[in-house]
Amino acid sequence: MNDPQLLAIDLGTQSCRALVFSPRGDLIAKSQIPIQSFVSPEPGWAEQAPEFFWQAVCEACQALWQMPGVRKEALLGFAITTQRSTVINLDENGKPLRPAIHWTDQRRTPGLKPIGGLWGLAFALSGMQDTVAYLMAEAEVNWIRRYQPEIWEKTHKYMLLSGYLHYRLTGELVESIGNMATYMPFDYKKQDWCADGDWKWKAVPIEKEKLMPLVAATSLIGTITQEAALATGIPEGLPLYAAASDKACEVIGAGCVEPNIACLSFGTTATINTTHHKYVEAVPLIPPYPSAIPNAYSLEIQLYRGFWLVSWFKREFGMNEQRLASQRGIPTEMLFDDLINSVPAGSMGLMLQPYWAPGLKMPGPEAKGAIIGFGDVHTRAHVYRSLIEGIGYALREGAERSSKRSRIPIEAVRVAGGGSQSSAAMQIAADIFGVPASRPHTYEASGLGAAMDLAVGLGIHSDFNVAVAEMCRVQDTFEPNPKNQAIYDELYERVYLKMYGSLKHLYHEISDITGYPPLD
Repeated sequence: MNDPQLLAIDLGTQSCRALVFSPRGDLIAKSQIPIQSFVSPEPGWAEQAPEFFWQAVCEACQALWQMPGVRKEALLGFAITTQRSTVINLDENGKPLRPAIHWTDQRRTPGLKPIGGLWGLAFALSGMQDTVAYLMAEAEVNWIRRYQPEIWEKTHKYMLLSGYLHYRLTGELVESIGNMATYMPFDYKKQDWCADGDWKWKAVPIEKEKLMPLVAATSLIGTITQEAALATGIPEGLPLYAAASDKACEVIGAGCVEPNIACLSFGTTATINTTHHKYVEAVPLIPPYPSAIPNAYSLEIQLYRGFWLVSWFKREFGMNEQRLASQRGIPTEMLFDDLINSVPAGSMGLMLQPYWAPGLKMPGPEAKGAIIGFGDVHTRAHVYRSLIEGIGYALREGAERSSKRSRIPIEAVRVAGGGSQSSAAMQIAADIFGVPASRPHTYEASGLGAAMDLAVGLGIHSDFNVAVAEMCRVQDTFEPNPKNQAIYDELYERVYLKMYGSLKHLYHEISDITGYPPLD
């Protein structure tokens, strides 16, 4: 009864979860509140009131205290992990000036003046001018400064959602370095705000005094205030330790702290991450994000619309599965494994390029989704399997790029995120990558990663190698099927890798004709 407990709060895109772990990584209790993470007042916009996120945290925490096994007096501390890149403007009284701009927001700021001087010349000579222009157009701060200058003028602090919640919980205006995956003047190599004169101050012009102080993951941020304790039920004075973004926490929660073990995140955005202690850019000017481990890097390749495609398929083509799932009282996605297993590896030649949303450099801002190879034998099941295979191909391409740059081969993968609950998707991952694919012992890998930051910060575990050994376990492992692997290798090398190059000029033509996506 005296065993200590660790509280982790995970505010993601689809839900807010309050989780209690033991120092051994066992999930003692979980409270989950579904949320509507954003609303769209204009096409392509995604916003939400900051107070909405705070109330979701309060609701999830309050529900937790009624659950068996949870003992407030046993809590040693807590940590919070959130969705990345959602930004908030606070005034000098700590009040939001406008809705938070959500990470899925697609508004852009066209016609920005290019960076000049020596930086501009360097970008022109290196062929990176378009990349920098794209980064500037995507940066939320440039949109706010142009279209809502009065908001920017009143902004006292410009922060991420994580920093806002740190403030609401402790009263401290402090951000964790582990959350820095955003359009701000941050030096990803040195893991601090950029030095004076860096080009990022011109690309994303934010006055230095409007940025928050940064601390490393595992650092003490503060203690919960009386007001926050009343709202959440978290004991007053309980220490809050810095964690990292949900993706960064997910990587260490899956046990991927060495560069030869990759973390595949089968979430709304699908990613492949490897942890490094050396700074490596898989794509020039696209930096590795800070790891949830201090002074380490998370080398990431991102597929913006990853397992979101499963939700898209369910909405557009899964009416029958939705009806059957409703009758049986089970999640619709459980029935999709039957679709996958009814079709052979390779989907009888149906190949899907999963670029339902464009990327920055992989593949590029002009990219679109594509399916080729249709014949009269193909059904909905073939389309669905090709969708999962297409995500696998895209992540394998990212893995090969990462390995080439780091010169460290990937020998195994751990799979986290909602899609990891599909055994069929796990087997496809093993077959496409040609290495064992394992599931962590808990689906709540992001929350577990935050609890690991907390455990190391508290000194329960001396370092992250110990934390992984004590808190992470493999639930099951899927070995590659040699026959399927051979089929996937051929399709990947001879077809998938050539699709984008063959279709790229057509994507530009589509944009010229329809204006979507805008390529200014």
